[in-house]
Amino acid sequence: MRILLSFTISLILSIQLAGQDAPKKNVTNQQLVWFAYYNKLEISPKWHLVSEVEERRFRNPDARHQFVLRSHIHYQFAKDWDVSAGFTYFLQSPNDPESKSNLVVPELRPHIQVDGATTLSPRWRLDHRYRLESRFFRKFENDELTDGFVQWYRARYRIGISYKLMDVGSGALNLKLSNEIHINFGEEIIYNRFDQNRIYFGANIDLSRYFVFEAGFLKWFQQRPTGVDFYNRDIIRFLIVHKIKLKQKKVQNES
Repeated sequence: MRILLSFTISLILSIQLAGQDAPKKNVTNQQLVWFAYYNKLEISPKWHLVSEVEERRFRNPDARHQFVLRSHIHYQFAKDWDVSAGFTYFLQSPNDPESKSNLVVPELRPHIQVDGATTLSPRWRLDHRYRLESRFFRKFENDELTDGFVQWYRARYRIGISYKLMDVGSGALNLKLSNEIHINFGEEIIYNRFDQNRIYFGANIDLSRYFVFEAGFLKWFQQRPTGVDFYNRDIIRFLIVHKIKLKQKKVQNES
């Protein structure tokens, strides 16, 4: 695992350094806010289902950017490691908040994923997420949707570290830092093999046994299909995680 981690980090650094020799970049700066709700349904000790709803909006001026519905089923195959499969229904509004277009482009996105964690100490934990997505974009022309889809693939790797700052009631206050890289591949990809990089810093707190609240800042740097145009996005993110156990342990009657 250490060898794989070292190789992945080296790959990320190589891709980022290679971009320094690319032609002059045209960067568009944007500010957004994301609101998300995650429902984690524990079916059994080894199986759980996660359902997500996320609203992503521009700030100044206010306009919808993206709307996301995602669901994925997880199976724990080893201690602190699980594999999952899921599906995302994605609605993409114009990337310019001042656009006069009302076009909303649907995307269908099945994926497979592996999640893992390494406990470094009672307070420190290292997290990994590997995801492979197949992306189907609805075709459009002259600001109208047409029949058919365009397909390509994307591989994602996220490494994160969390620190337990303090105990709060029966829960804890945790700090999180992560970096995620996205790589495109497929016949439709010509200039933007590197898709995007996301750096995230946030904090979460257990409100109860069933609810976790998280707030953070995400720096999203994305290459556009031209290869020389980029989005540099500053994002404030708010998230509620709702935990539900489908089966509770039976309490045995005292004899």
